[in-house]
Amino acid sequence: MDYETFYGFDRKPFSTSPDERFYFDSPQHSKATKKLLHGIENRLGLSVLIADIGMGKTTIARRMLNLLSSDDDYEIALLVIVHPDITAGWLLKKMSLQLGVDSVDDERIETISALYKRLQELHEGGKKVAVLIDEANMLHGKDIMEEIRGLLNIETQSMHLLNFVLFGLPELENHLKQDEALYQRIAIRTTLSPLDLNSARDYIIHRINIAGGRNTPFTDKSLELIHNYSGGKPRLINIICENALLEGFLQKKEEIDSKLIKVVLTDLAFIKVEE
Repeated sequence: MDYETFYGFDRKPFSTSPDERFYFDSPQHSKATKKLLHGIENRLGLSVLIADIGMGKTTIARRMLNLLSSDDDYEIALLVIVHPDITAGWLLKKMSLQLGVDSVDDERIETISALYKRLQELHEGGKKVAVLIDEANMLHGKDIMEEIRGLLNIETQSMHLLNFVLFGLPELENHLKQDEALYQRIAIRTTLSPLDLNSARDYIIHRINIAGGRNTPFTDKSLELIHNYSGGKPRLINIICENALLEGFLQKKEEIDSKLIKVVLTDLAFIKVEE
C-alpha cells in the first residue's frame, strides 16, 4: 500500500512538476494570466511576468500555451531556457522553427527574412502570434535583448506581428535594462505575490480534490503551519504536503495534525530541532 491508497487518492496530489490538471486559479494567478493574455490579444508587443522561485511562473506559461494553442486565432510557441549560454542566433532559429518557418539558415538576415514572411502569412490569415519564454532570467546577453527588440519592430502601422511574453525571476528586470529601449517597450508588467492563508487552504483542498480525495486529512492548525513556513509559495506548499502525506502514511495516521507537520518541517530543515 502507498499513501495514495491509504488516503483515498487516485494519484499524488502534490507533485512539484507542472501539471495542467492541478491548475489552481488563485486571485493572484488569475489576475496575472488575464493581464498577459490582454497583451497578446491586443498585440502590445512585450509582456513580462516577474516572480520569485516557486511562485507558479511555469504553471501560468503552460496554462497560457494550452489555452491559446486550442484557439485557431493564435499561433503560439513556448521556449524553456535551461541554461545561461543561449545565444541570440539560437533564440532566433528556435522560435522561427516553432512558428512554422520551413527552414532556417546560418545567415541571420536570411532567417529574419523567412520569419518576416511567415509572420506576414499568419497576419493575413488573421492569427495573433506570441512567443512565450519561460526561465527568461537565463537570457543574459545584451545581444539577446537587442535581438528581441529588433523582432518587436516587425509590425504594421497599428500592431505588432510578433509578441513576446517573458517569465522570469526578479533578475530578469536587470537583464532587460541592458537595452533601455527594450525595457521601455514593456507594455504589460505583472508579478505574483504569495498565497494568503485562505488561498493556500483552498489550493491544498483543490489539489486533493483533483487527485480524487473526498476529504482533506489536514487539520486547520496544520494548514496554518504549512502556510506560515512555506511563505505562501505553491512549490514549498507542495513539498511540505507531499512529505506530510508520506509521514502520515508511515505513522498510519488518518489525520495530519500540527504535531506531524512539525516533524516534517524539522526533517525538511524548515525549523530547528529545538523548536
